[in-house]
Amino acid sequence: MNTKQQKINIITLGCAKNTVDSEALYSQLLHNDFSLTEKIEEADIAIINTCGFIDAAKRQSVDTILAAVERKTSGQLNKVYVMGCLVERYKNDLQKEIPEIDNFFGTNELPNILESLGGKYKYELLGERAVSTPNYFSYLKISEGCDNPCSFCAIPLMRGKHKTKPVEQVMDEAVRLAKKGVKELIVIGQDTTYYGLYLYGERKLASLLTSLATVKGLEWIRLMYAFPSKFPTDVLQSFNDNPKICRYIDMPIQHAADNVLKSMRRGITRRTTEQLIGRIRTSVPDIALRTTLIVGYPNETEADVEELVQFIKDVRFDRLGVFTYSQEDDTAAYGLGDPIPEEEKERRKEYVMEVQRAISLEKNESRIGMKTRAVIERIEDGNFVGRTEWDAPEIDNEVFLPLSAGVHIGDMVKMSVTDATEYDLYGEIVNT
Repeated sequence: MNTKQQKINIITLGCAKNTVDSEALYSQLLHNDFSLTEKIEEADIAIINTCGFIDAAKRQSVDTILAAVERKTSGQLNKVYVMGCLVERYKNDLQKEIPEIDNFFGTNELPNILESLGGKYKYELLGERAVSTPNYFSYLKISEGCDNPCSFCAIPLMRGKHKTKPVEQVMDEAVRLAKKGVKELIVIGQDTTYYGLYLYGERKLASLLTSLATVKGLEWIRLMYAFPSKFPTDVLQSFNDNPKICRYIDMPIQHAADNVLKSMRRGITRRTTEQLIGRIRTSVPDIALRTTLIVGYPNETEADVEELVQFIKDVRFDRLGVFTYSQEDDTAAYGLGDPIPEEEKERRKEYVMEVQRAISLEKNESRIGMKTRAVIERIEDGNFVGRTEWDAPEIDNEVFLPLSAGVHIGDMVKMSVTDATEYDLYGEIVNT
């Protein structure tokens, strides 16, 4: 059977950066007249876009590959292609352990995928993507790779050094997405605050956000993955000048104890972190700050955990997630070993989240009586379920609203907050 007559299913694992890569591949395949399907049961060829960030993600990727290989062995698939971060790190191992895989592609080999399928990479489609998220929001990747030396992180091994995407290319992509009906752009990159240095010799995130706010049709612009060290504070003025920029920053802190931060090579101390957070909150009132933390790092002591918890109580993040440390090959921290048992890591994680639950409840209850906007995402148990500008999709709080005539999925509505729990808001749609 001709390759273009065979149905291709793309399976995407891992973070939003992978989602963007798969969407670009999907668009290229469509413009090469390939047949695509959302269902693996209908596919002749499976392309699996893998994640290799931490142990849990690697296990999920391998399990997904093995399931596809099993389908191939039983005659339900003709070919299995594997791409992405896991290939970038472990291609030789995968070739040896799973020889049934037909081809391997790293994180920047999109043209090679097209060529192997009998197609041709169309450079004129640069920035063109088939949106796989709900059509009212989409991710906008403004850079690739990372130059930060974090000891625990394997991203530079998989994604390489930082590369800034040209402003013109980013803007063109944003305009295309807006014309497709996207209302919310979620700005992503391995480190969004580094934007501009590679190409222009200076940080240009502030001017980029300001330019994005001019795109017709966009209503929300959300900033993710803002590295705290050397945070470009001119970005804060962009928030105040442009109401389209959500009062929200995702800024991974990772830890608060100085000895852990130093070993992690984060380039920042607890004191400077607290000063930065204070400046952000002073400059942009009512901003929601989201962070992620790592517990169980090799040299983390009980005292460090207590310091981290006190830091959380002092700073009071609006949104917070916790990972347990994963020892990664070829990272700077690998030589420290992995001395803390998984059960203890999980205990520390739950301890931190227990503290955060109380903070989150207080934060949410403080919003009762406030009026804000929300995007409607689905209907569940006789209610609309959506998000406010203080919440990113899939990882943050949701808001529950009574059904209302004339309101549809993807609409942005005005609402009044009437009640709250630890991770949810309740409200009613208002006209003013």
